[in-house]
Amino acid sequence: MTEVPQHAFDDAALVLQSALSGDSDAVVGTFDAVVDRSGVVGAYDVAWCLAATMVGQVPPGGAWTLDFPGIDDARYDKRWVARFVSAYMNGDIPTGEALFGAAIADGQLPDCLLALAGSTVATLRHRAA
Repeated sequence: MTEVPQHAFDDAALVLQSALSGDSDAVVGTFDAVVDRSGVVGAYDVAWCLAATMVGQVPPGGAWTLDFPGIDDARYDKRWVARFVSAYMNGDIPTGEALFGAAIADGQLPDCLLALAGSTVATLRHRAA
């Protein structure tokens, strides 16, 4: 999909470890540390890794459409996660970047990243069940 530096995978693992233990403060702290070290691009890379973890192996093929019933009525962060994961599935980096920028402009990025971490953990738990 996109070339992501190794430290983004390491940071994503820390985010997931914190999210799995229910420590939302540590999730936010990890993202803050990433932004301090690598800027918003670093946070984007970690988010892309979380989307990759949530999705798993993307089958080859054309465009993907994900069905999220009631998405237009969902909270901002939930809509953002659905659209960001859709962008990942389709390898649509410009849309992923635009979503990131919009969340920053709207002051919603921390909530969106926390929701992405939570959704990723929920997906991993569902797969394990």
